[in-house]
Amino acid sequence: MTILIQLLVLILVLFSTLLVIGIPVTLASPGQWEKSKNLIYTGAGIWAGLVIITGIANSFIA
Repeated sequence: MTILIQLLVLILVLFSTLLVIGIPVTLASPGQWEKSKNLIYTGAGIWAGLVIITGIANSFIA
């Protein structure tokens, strides 16, 4: 179970890094907000889901 938590945290950190780099670049590019709005909202939803899943999985260990 500990390996699963470590894997979830690794995925969360990598995905967070991707969002921290990708969202400002998208917002700074002219005209990209309209094209990428759904992708950004989907990414934020996946990130929130990963946080919740990681927290629930961690509650079984602690």
